[in-house]
Amino acid sequence: MNIANWLHSAAQRWPERPALFEGQKQLADYQMFAANVRGLAYQLIHEHGVGPGDRVALFMKNCCEYLELMYAVWWIGAVTVPINCKLHRSEAGWIADNAQARVIFTDDGQVFAPGELSDDCREQAGRGRVVEHVGAALAMPYTCDADRLAWLFYTSGTTGRSKGVMLSHGNLVAMSLCYPLDVDAVSGSEAVVYAAPMSHGAGLYNFIHVRCGARHVVPDSRGFKAEEVFELASGLGEVSLFAAPTMVKRMVEQARLTGYGGEGIKTIVYGGAPMYLADLQDAVATFGPRLVQIYGQGESPMTISALPREVIADRQHPDWTRIASSVGLVHACVDVRIVDADLRPLAAGQPGQIVVRGPTVMHGYWRNQAASRETLVDGWLLTGDIGYFDAHGYLTLTDRCKDVIISGGSNVYPREVEEVLALHPDVFEVCVVGEADAEWGESVVAFVVARDERLLDEQALTAWFTARMASFKKPKKYVFRTELPKNSYGKVLKTELRHWLKEATSTAAIV
Repeated sequence: MNIANWLHSAAQRWPERPALFEGQKQLADYQMFAANVRGLAYQLIHEHGVGPGDRVALFMKNCCEYLELMYAVWWIGAVTVPINCKLHRSEAGWIADNAQARVIFTDDGQVFAPGELSDDCREQAGRGRVVEHVGAALAMPYTCDADRLAWLFYTSGTTGRSKGVMLSHGNLVAMSLCYPLDVDAVSGSEAVVYAAPMSHGAGLYNFIHVRCGARHVVPDSRGFKAEEVFELASGLGEVSLFAAPTMVKRMVEQARLTGYGGEGIKTIVYGGAPMYLADLQDAVATFGPRLVQIYGQGESPMTISALPREVIADRQHPDWTRIASSVGLVHACVDVRIVDADLRPLAAGQPGQIVVRGPTVMHGYWRNQAASRETLVDGWLLTGDIGYFDAHGYLTLTDRCKDVIISGGSNVYPREVEEVLALHPDVFEVCVVGEADAEWGESVVAFVVARDERLLDEQALTAWFTARMASFKKPKKYVFRTELPKNSYGKVLKTELRHWLKEATSTAAIV
């Protein structure tokens, strides 16, 4: 089942329904959207020699052409390789080479110097192309089964080279059908705004909105600006968007400066990194019942669990703090277990590794059988995340397996330490890592970004922490920074913080 059939169907059912927007300006209805896709599909075949199964990379900022190119690739049975536009061209070139892409589209076709791409890959401009409509040619998308590869989703690569997650048409369909069941109902009157990179989470949510004939909006800035999102919401109405927690935090700050209360926003789906309880409380107070949390991985895209808006908004619930700190209930299309080191299931309340199986789980890693065997075991995806279920089925994340700090023989989960410190009114951001310690094995170190460094010191934070959590979990060291290093998706790079600690320790030893 080719997921491009969803666009074909939408164009037949609602040819004049608004489809593509730059800012508040409409560029195409669904009839034109599909016609442009067929024209681009024709060009892919006849100008670039792309055929079924070939890979086509997209290294572009968000734009309406991005959607058209992706659907053109699927229309002919080929595979999209979306690459985050914030990566360096050397990183993008490596991905294109690893994917064995036949062509890579960039904004102007002039990103790569001669020799930076493999001889088999051509760079082409993705913006400003003249699309010739081809009449009856390519009237229908290529016929394929659900297991056919559709999307190579390259992981963020915070611990080394990124891996190409193989997602099939069936994976994308299952993921998309879970959205209206577990995240948010969709109607044709809505508008989805692509403020986060279309190469990843935001782009994955295009499918269900195409299927329902909704509007697709790329901000004029082609990225994220809180004030721009507010203007689009006020002007277009019924706006939904996917946002990383850092984006939600910036939206809350901007809204408080301007007095904006969420008018025109239907839903903010957040995920991809931890949302600390203090930040969620601020967001609910500012925007009301408009937030939904999702938990997923590229390997099971956007579909492990979801925390509904009515639960997040119900501050009067006696267990609100505990439930709001969770990542919600398991998605309808997957099975989820908590297992021990031997992959044996654990009871409710016992922390262990989260494993997932179901129709959204990837088919493996592209050209990496060893990593595939390590991650897919007996049909289960080993997420590398640690968490537990409560008695009511709510899933709470504690940390990544590799991030757990073992201090004095006791496990300390950085997430729980961060949650306590993030509640301090003078803390803007915090990240906790472990540092080698001759006496304790590892000690807890907190990197802190203060709202005002003059008002915050180590003594104040220690007093705050020990009043709220066991003393053995308290940070042995605080490092104050003006900002935390993040990757292009807003995730804090703990590897860089650990590297900084090692270098600081080595320098101190030399001195």
